[in-house]
Amino acid sequence: MDSSATQSSPEASRFLSETESELLDLSVEAQRADWVYATYITPDSEALSARAFARFVAATVRRAKESTRFGPGELGPIDRRKTLLLRLSLPLIAPDDPAESLELTRLVAAMQGAYARGRHVPVGQTSPLDLQGLSRILSESRDPALLADVWTGWHAVGRVVRPEFLRYVELANRGARGLGFADQGAMWRSKYDMEPDAFAREVDRLWSEVAPLYRSLHAYVRSRLAAVYGSDRVPERGPIPSQFLGNMWAQSWESIFPLLAPPGADPGFDLTKLLVDRATSPEEMVRYAERFFVSLGLPALPPTFWERSMFVRPRDREVVCHASAWDVDAEEDLRIKMCIEITGEDFQTIHHELGHNYYQRAYAPQPYLFRDSAHDGFHEAVGDTIQLSVTPEYLVRIGLLDRAPDASRDIGLLLFRALEKVAFLPFGLAVDRWRWEVFSGALAPEEYNPSWWSIRRHYQGIVPPAPRSADEFDPGAKYHVPANVPYMRYFLAHILQFQFHRALVRTAGVPGPLHRASIYGSDAAGRSLGAMLALGMSREWPDALEVVTGERRMSTAGLLEYFAPLQRWLDEQNRSAPVGW
Repeated sequence: MDSSATQSSPEASRFLSETESELLDLSVEAQRADWVYATYITPDSEALSARAFARFVAATVRRAKESTRFGPGELGPIDRRKTLLLRLSLPLIAPDDPAESLELTRLVAAMQGAYARGRHVPVGQTSPLDLQGLSRILSESRDPALLADVWTGWHAVGRVVRPEFLRYVELANRGARGLGFADQGAMWRSKYDMEPDAFAREVDRLWSEVAPLYRSLHAYVRSRLAAVYGSDRVPERGPIPSQFLGNMWAQSWESIFPLLAPPGADPGFDLTKLLVDRATSPEEMVRYAERFFVSLGLPALPPTFWERSMFVRPRDREVVCHASAWDVDAEEDLRIKMCIEITGEDFQTIHHELGHNYYQRAYAPQPYLFRDSAHDGFHEAVGDTIQLSVTPEYLVRIGLLDRAPDASRDIGLLLFRALEKVAFLPFGLAVDRWRWEVFSGALAPEEYNPSWWSIRRHYQGIVPPAPRSADEFDPGAKYHVPANVPYMRYFLAHILQFQFHRALVRTAGVPGPLHRASIYGSDAAGRSLGAMLALGMSREWPDALEVVTGERRMSTAGLLEYFAPLQRWLDEQNRSAPVGW
């Protein structure tokens, strides 16, 4: 049978039809069980959720491996894409050997358990703190000795997971090779509708375009921190010690904004106070976000959303409060799970989470294997795109703010957002850049930690509080590494959200600077966005990107335009300061 055939063989068609039916049923079962566990944590609900998820994963792995018996000549183009997506649908494939498969499952569970149990007693205190408590100290304290102690104390968790990680790499690679991929990293890169090496080059291109903006931000932050802590602790040249950046992994820096804020940085309003003064309820917080999407011409959320979502922390049981969006039955049973507080931060988070829900609803009519975003960066980017429209002008239009602040306040707003978005970019790149080298075998185990810091110094311009030995395993102190969660999606989302925003603002015909523009109320923007969302994964991501942007290549132009006023301001601030490290 010729590889250009438009029809699949009867056997292949039957296999894929049965696969989609089986996996849909198991997925819905797993989603329901996981919802019960997340909103009613007990040993029983945990066991039932784990069992349902294990059934779903086992069936997915079995079906993915069975699909390798069909060559390209037996598959039409649609089924060829479905088969590829099936093989890429899980970030971890166990080896064929049952004993090794069980070992790999236990290794990942053991690493996650060790991470979750991580604790440290900060200097001067008597009780151990978990990651949340230690992170609070990093974001709030200005005591250099305490910051270094907390950073070092948490990173000790990496040494605990290191032995399991070494064996995990070996078994994960064996599973990936069983599906025809060179290694685990190549399997992850194959999700992006291009050859793995071509995707790596594409990522490098994107970084090269935004690196000058990051270096300008880095130079400004370094000079301000040197003024606060002294040049003996934060050098006026070279990399920044990571413990001073307000985040355990120096991945975002907005918590140290008070140390960096220029004169006049106060935006002139406090969104949290505006919401509290209006006695806004948690449900009304969600209603604001729903009305945003309805203003774009998209349908209101189904009644079951309001009946089944969790908006507040229950008083009678333990729950997982981390905000998340759910598509329980792959049709209309959409939900969010949050312990909403009446804050400006949660107001924006809700807009983001509903972005996921509207994406889920739009691609629900697609076949099961196409029910996801065009690539994994798209899902996160869509939610963040909506957040970019939560501007002072939007707050005026919905009656929360009397008038937008003067443009003279914009630098403060842009700097805060850059500390969140631009500061993240090199970290979002570095995590998987390092793992690609690990999985490929380019790094020996004794090189894991030195290479981790070499890569982070190269991209981020940061260093640890003190030299780290090869026996440490600092990558293990970031959840996504021991939990086997690919990270490149977050880097891509931070690029794509500005590309989407720029295109939708133009479609909506909104005048003024990009950072002030909101697509609220634009049917035209809603039609464009909705058309892309409805494609799901049925087409390669350049096709989906083109629907909204008219472009077939990921672009940093939107991000650079958005932060252009800040870039000019940073250049002025850095006139007498060194840039780079």
